[in-house]
Amino acid sequence: MLALAQRVLLVVVAVAALAWWLLSAGWPLPLRVVVLLAIALPHAGFMALEFLLQSRWGDPAPAPHPTAAQRLRAWWGEVWNGVLVFGYRQPFASNAVPDEADVARHQGRRGVVLVHGFVCNRGLWNPWLRRLSAQGTPFVAVNLEPVLGSINDYVPIVDAAVARIEQATGRPALIVAHSMGGLATRAWLHQREADARCAGVITIGTPHHGTWLGRFAFSRNGQQMRRSSRWLATMAATEHAARLAKFVCFFGHCDNIVFPAGTATLEDADNRHLAAVAHVAMVGRPEVFAELQRQLAI
Repeated sequence: MLALAQRVLLVVVAVAALAWWLLSAGWPLPLRVVVLLAIALPHAGFMALEFLLQSRWGDPAPAPHPTAAQRLRAWWGEVWNGVLVFGYRQPFASNAVPDEADVARHQGRRGVVLVHGFVCNRGLWNPWLRRLSAQGTPFVAVNLEPVLGSINDYVPIVDAAVARIEQATGRPALIVAHSMGGLATRAWLHQREADARCAGVITIGTPHHGTWLGRFAFSRNGQQMRRSSRWLATMAATEHAARLAKFVCFFGHCDNIVFPAGTATLEDADNRHLAAVAHVAMVGRPEVFAELQRQLAI
């Protein structure tokens, strides 16, 4: 469903860009090009606004304060990743790399469950999925639906994915989660009391303590990601140090979605800072995949 919606949006943007180009014939070429880019890359302006808000209300602690050059690099990287992820991988290639959880081939190996974030699908992970497939690592990448539903709705989806890995490998799963996916994973651990079924969790830019931008959310899951939301407080009250010690939390001082930066960390977890990189681009950082490889080898 999300892939179809994103394809429709891309068609609308393409038609608007073409219409502008045809109707603006005779205008100065530099102006035509600037407006064309603004139409074709509408997310660039929204992200610039997010970075402005983050610079004002995004306390970088416990990371160092980012420089202007780091913010600019992070913004451009996120614009480019937005094109790759929302302009191709998710709308057109979300099923390009099928899950690999074959019981006969993967018994005894460590497997991975990949959980995407808000308004994303499994296509986010395509580069990871190709690498995991090439090295023979079993994996399941989920689609979280309904897209704008409660995070609690995703617990059965995560549970089913973990069960597939358990069946294929005979071992607890490693979970890698981006953004809201980390909250879906924590909700699964809480509701299913699943600590023994989880070998470890790597979260990437997850709003463990909510995000400042959540105040503008209208969807159920967005409201749950507000700072100090009742949903977050209720879940946190049930957690214990042994569970949180399973987490490696990657966070960033240039995260344009989850800020202040400390909201993406957890007490008792291994919290690791990624410098000069924005929210979606964090998924592509080599440090994150390297940590997965380390845990797969244990």
